[in-house]
Amino acid sequence: MTTRPLPSFAAAPAAARGGSTAPSIDPATVRVVKIGGAAIDAGASADGLWAALARWHASLAALGGGLVVVHGGGAAVDRHLARLGIEPRRIGGLRVTSEAEADEVVAIIAGLVAGRLAGRLAAAGATPVSLDLSSGGTLALDCPDPHRLGRVGRPVGGDAGLLGTLLAGGWLPCLACVGRDAEGFLNVNADEAAAAVAGVLEAGEFVLLTDVAGVRDGAGGSGELIAELDGEAIARLEAEGVIAGGMIPKVRAALAAAESSGRPVRIASWTDPASIDGGGTLVRPATAAVAVTADVTPGAAG
Repeated sequence: MTTRPLPSFAAAPAAARGGSTAPSIDPATVRVVKIGGAAIDAGASADGLWAALARWHASLAALGGGLVVVHGGGAAVDRHLARLGIEPRRIGGLRVTSEAEADEVVAIIAGLVAGRLAGRLAAAGATPVSLDLSSGGTLALDCPDPHRLGRVGRPVGGDAGLLGTLLAGGWLPCLACVGRDAEGFLNVNADEAAAAVAGVLEAGEFVLLTDVAGVRDGAGGSGELIAELDGEAIARLEAEGVIAGGMIPKVRAALAAAESSGRPVRIASWTDPASIDGGGTLVRPATAAVAVTADVTPGAAG
């Protein structure tokens, strides 16, 4: 399989997909949604989220696109490692992952957490397909700092053929944030993975679901919700103390994802399903690679 740096789906040659002819999807009506393990662990309290995602996927699929979900599962991994007597270690927000720990991380995120997510979406009426980042060559990964971080991967390219085929068939791809290189399993930061998947697909938008509704214009999370931000506005609001505390890493992660993928990133809350399309705060890169043209609400099933 030939791997290229973040290609468009339309440009990916048939040879890179095993010689198959690519079905047609409209990247402007594709959304990549990153979901953390907290939402998946929430049980019945998150049922509204799964129903909203299923409806939104159906609406986008009717327009030639659909949803792609990228999920983490850090809390579940921490609980599992604690049972094994392993103390989690992080450097710069990245989980230090030994070879032995990589096996455990993959077992939990691509097994237990992925299975729970698929079950929740299926119960809501969607048709999820559980994958990892390396499935079908979706993302090519390297291991840039094995001595300091261990088996922590970084996206370096990819191919959207498999995801495009699944979307064209109405399936909802769900990618666990783990994958492989020639040496074995890799653990990948879910935000970085989702941004890379959005870039490979040339998705119209990347939605970062967190535990906050977005950025507000008052100190301490008060005031009105800010509809849009760019890097300049974020720097100004941080200097003014409007973006502070735990909101700083969330906004910086969204900006980094927007800049790396060239696509807008929406910060929205998984506890407020109505905000996932059109709500929250949209973080725009300096130069957007793809314009957001589709206006589709989660409640408008196609």
